[in-house]
Amino acid sequence: CMGKMPGQEGPDVWSVYLSTPNARQTLKDAQAHGGRVIVDAMDVADLGTMSVITDPSGAAVGAWQPGTHPGFGVVYEDNAPTWFELHSRGYKAAVDFYREVFGWNTVIASDTNELRYTLLQAGETPLAGIMDDTGHTPDSVPSHWVVYFGVADADAVTARIKQLGGSITMEPMDTPYGRLAGAVDPCGAAFNLMQANREAPAGLESPKAAAAS
Repeated sequence: CMGKMPGQEGPDVWSVYLSTPNARQTLKDAQAHGGRVIVDAMDVADLGTMSVITDPSGAAVGAWQPGTHPGFGVVYEDNAPTWFELHSRGYKAAVDFYREVFGWNTVIASDTNELRYTLLQAGETPLAGIMDDTGHTPDSVPSHWVVYFGVADADAVTARIKQLGGSITMEPMDTPYGRLAGAVDPCGAAFNLMQANREAPAGLESPKAAAAS
């Protein structure tokens, strides 16, 4: 969590950073596949090298080349990140982009007019998803990444969010993937909640995982 830099425009947001072995090469690959550079590759002391780009559908995403700071190491636990999802208005181009630029193993989970969804997988382990947002949101809503935090009790957490000055954009609801909810913190940054009854998937420590900051 960090404050805005002087002159930085736009609302408060949670950002997603994807691990890469070479941030500068990732920038070149991104530009070659229709991406645009927002922040050029820069070393952050000895912690690592970062950059920020937009994919062909316009969604901003960071790239992080680990140094002494590998990124977060706790996932699939209560109060920790548990899912990352791109809502894209350029679905096919976005899927191709992440496959080619970040080396994703992409698996189609659904391909119907009601839901087009592709998973990033490491072996059999799903790590993130890309959803075709066309037809699901107004045209004014741009492509964007969504971060989910795992919780033990979505109803209790949404009640606490309201007490602390946040707001709820989607009340808790049961889905095949768990009990989900959407929220906005007092600064206006949106995030989602996921109450799921599952164990952490095996092999999670090995793949290119998404990192949020």
